[in-house]
Formats: sequence, structure tokens, C-alpha cells
Amino acid sequence: MSLKRIGSVALVAATLAGSAAASPVPSTTATITYHRAEVDGVGLFYREAGPKDAPTIVLLHGFPSSSQGYSTLIPLLATRYHVVAPDFPSFGESDAPSPAVYTYTFDHLAGTIDALLEQLRITRYTLYVFDYGAPIGYRIMMAHPERLHALIVQNGNAYKAGLGPKWTKIAEFWADPKAHPEVVDAFLSYEATKQRHLAGTSHPEAYDPNSWDNEFAHLSQPGQREIQTALLYDYRTNVASYTAWQAWLRQHRPPTLVVWGANDPSFIAAGATAFRADLPDAEIHLLDAGHFALDEKTDDIARLILDFMARHPG
Repeated sequence: MSLKRIGSVALVAATLAGSAAASPVPSTTATITYHRAEVDGVGLFYREAGPKDAPTIVLLHGFPSSSQGYSTLIPLLATRYHVVAPDFPSFGESDAPSPAVYTYTFDHLAGTIDALLEQLRITRYTLYVFDYGAPIGYRIMMAHPERLHALIVQNGNAYKAGLGPKWTKIAEFWADPKAHPEVVDAFLSYEATKQRHLAGTSHPEAYDPNSWDNEFAHLSQPGQREIQTALLYDYRTNVASYTAWQAWLRQHRPPTLVVWGANDPSFIAAGATAFRADLPDAEIHLLDAGHFALDEKTDDIARLILDFMARHPG
């Protein structure tokens, strides 16, 4: 394994081909299947793979993507694990009810995804949280501490130290939304959608342009501006919850793996190393990648997860 040590944090500089990661076993259930369920009147889409009697890993996606972003990772994990990846309301293939009938807050999204897991009778799981999936996952883990087996964090912020410079402008929007429509314009623009993938990477050829083209097409659908504006405004509640999440982590000390695109301009690398204060035993890996680190580090991240999970069988 080619690693550069920064204190107690490992910077992944190359591939993990030489690691002692767990070897996947043959499985006839690694093929992804596609499903819909109705939860509180909202149609939710989810991907599923792996043997249902194996430990479950729930993959929670980010903005403005969907469970489609996990399509390369799921088969690699499903050789050993039961994997479920839902689309949040208003994302991917899930329904996008009007804000008049569905309140778009992170509390509500978390409650809906929690209800989906209960409907699927998934009451013990490892959570993989990324971007928007992090505040949703953190709320779920706090609601059901007994259900969380382990935590895997990929650019899923829980510390103010992890907020990059752009959040200063977003904070101005939180203070006075009507006075800053330009923040929403920039947030939902094609260029911002593209740069969420490409910013911070030295391997742009590893990124599929269909990702940001499809995401921007989704954001351009009728009603999406209102929905995404509501969620961006509500994101302030996540920052306000950081201290509560940190206290929960200190109290419960779940086995935790942090795999972080170190060049992410939005959730900067300090957000990864900050976990060490509350989780001294956390395994923290800074990868040479940007926000959507999984796009170019699929194999590395899969090996890290398989190795981590093999050492924490539960």
C-alpha cells in the first residue's frame, strides 16, 4: 500500500492494490435490482443487491445526485453484504411532491428514509453517508443508536472546520434569503453542477459527463428550484446540529471509517481530520480526489470498506 502519513491520518496517494483488504467471495446476488415503495404517500425508489441475510450497508447519496452515483460501488460490496441505496424525495427516481404537500427539511427527509428502512425491516445497518446523505444519516443514527453497527463517512461534514469558503456566501443567504437570489442561481447552475464533480481532481477523464448533464437536467425540472431552495435554506439546521452530532459520536463511539476527497473545495479536508477529536479510533483516509471522490476512487474506497467491515463484523 502506497501511503503517506500525516500524523495519525493516512493520505492515499495511489491504489490500494497491495492492501490486506478482505477478499470478496463469489455471490450470485451482486446484481443490482430496482424497487419502489410508498412511504407516507411518497413513492421512493431504491437500489438493492447482495444476500439479504448478510449485514446491511445503507448508502445515502448527496446533492444533486441519487443512488445512481453508487452503481459502480454496489456490486463490489454486494459480494459480501446486503446493500440498499434509496433516492431521497425529489431526487433521482423518487417522487418529488410539491412543497405544498411535503415539507422539504432534513428532519423530514431523514424521517422518510428511516420509515423506508423500517418498512423494509432493516433494523441493523452500517450507514455510508455522503454530502446531503450525512445530515440525513446522522439524524437516523441519533434516533436509533441501537441500530447502527458502523459509520462510513465520505465527504459528509459534521464540523465547522470542514466548511469551505463558499459557505460564507451561503450563510448570507441563510440570514436573508430574499436578498440573495444569486446564491440560489449559482448553486443550481450548470457550471456549479459540473464543478462539483471536477473541482479538485487531477483525473478529469475518470468522470462521466453524463453525471452532471443528468443532474442539471433534473435540477431544471419544474418545481425543483423551489424544492432545492427550501433544502439549501434548511441546511443551516445541519450546521446548528454539529455540536449535538459530535456529542453523540463521543458518547457512542461507533466503529467509523472516514474516506474523504481531500481536494474538495466545499467540504475541505479539515472536516475529515476533525473526527479524530470525538472518535480517537476512527480510521481516516484522505484521498487525492475532489467532492465526488467515489467517481475516481471506486476501487480504493471499496477495498477500504471491505477491509474495515471485515475487522468489524458485529
